[in-house]
Amino acid sequence: MLLKKELGVVENSYYEASVARPPPSPPLAERVTADVCVVGGGYAGLSAALGLAERGYAVTLLEAQRIGWGASGRNGGQVIVGFGSDGEHAIEKQFSSQDARRAWDVSVEGLQLLQDRIRRHGIDCDYAPGCLSLAVRPRKSAELHRWMEHVMRAYEYPLQWVSPQEIGSRIASSRFHSAVFDGRSGHFHPLKYCLGLGAAALATGVRIHENSAVFVVERGHQLLVKTAQGEVRCHFLVLAGNVYLGEYGDEVAPEVTARIMPVGTYMIATESMGRERADALMRGRPAASDTNFVLDYFRLSADHRLLFGSGDSYSATTPRNLIAGIRKSMLAVFPQLADLAIPHAWGGFVDITMNKAPNFGRLGSNIYYLQGFSGHGVALAGMAGQLAAESIAGQAERFDLFARIKHHRFPGGALMRTPALVLGMMYYRLRDML
Repeated sequence: MLLKKELGVVENSYYEASVARPPPSPPLAERVTADVCVVGGGYAGLSAALGLAERGYAVTLLEAQRIGWGASGRNGGQVIVGFGSDGEHAIEKQFSSQDARRAWDVSVEGLQLLQDRIRRHGIDCDYAPGCLSLAVRPRKSAELHRWMEHVMRAYEYPLQWVSPQEIGSRIASSRFHSAVFDGRSGHFHPLKYCLGLGAAALATGVRIHENSAVFVVERGHQLLVKTAQGEVRCHFLVLAGNVYLGEYGDEVAPEVTARIMPVGTYMIATESMGRERADALMRGRPAASDTNFVLDYFRLSADHRLLFGSGDSYSATTPRNLIAGIRKSMLAVFPQLADLAIPHAWGGFVDITMNKAPNFGRLGSNIYYLQGFSGHGVALAGMAGQLAAESIAGQAERFDLFARIKHHRFPGGALMRTPALVLGMMYYRLRDML
């Protein structure tokens, strides 16, 4: 099971160490009825629950662990529009230019929705604007420039080129050749935001039960969602458990779990370096990531730490020498930080699809699933929940746009897909080095 392999990389999270969680909501221990049951207490599930409660629906949300325990509380905190270059290519290949533009605009609206909810619900999550996409060499620079021109032309989205002559004024690192700056995207403390979203859902009337893993769903005109101690009878169900959905029972939605692959991603946080030193690293303190297939991503926290993530693990096991490996990547970018201690290291699993495009859809007429965010779910997951809420309320056009994206199962089943992808990642690591 994935959960057993995650022990030791959750407890040392900087995000968990820097929040005061409220007492856990009680586990479901009775039979209840609801208009909608939501499975999963991350961005997508909480957003769906909040959007439905705001429309007057009776909503019960079930979370197997704690709110924000999964990727929503452990990610890099980069709030970025779009679907990543691979996901965008998959969408553009399947859609007309008009529908690809509609999908892109939904992702932009997801960023706006997140920012609006921060303001409306008074969520203190250290949001800061700005995002840098960094090219490490001339070939990568040419690819990045072509992507920038395409996005500006096809989607009319404003981006700014940072030339080799200007890059030194943006980031105190000799590693990068050039960059693209996105002034609309940004970064935040992901767990603070997730807990704030949970508090907003509770205040709007959502019943939340933590430590309430779902192990079976009985389908039909009415649905019966069962946990170890209770059950929810409902008209609609939203599945937002991502890679954890099948952890507790194989009968929840086996037909969709084969479309996503769990990928481990890991981060470190330095000790605080003080405001002046932090400001000198990156002008304006944006989020940042390089454009390698196996990428580095980093940002500065509100308390002046560098939060740095590097690489992915497709083997579903925590890498050996985790801190030493990521610290080596960090020092390749910022060698001037060699004196800083690393008090925090953590990680977890994100869900990817084969084509890196998101995977939303229905099972029958009353079960919705939201998954496959492929590393670009911070803004998009909240919007996915909003689309599911719209669809349940009778406005399905935008949800159905994403449901049209075709997806394939990972080849080889559960036994072979992991070793096959490990070999594939070795190939792409070699490409990034050339």
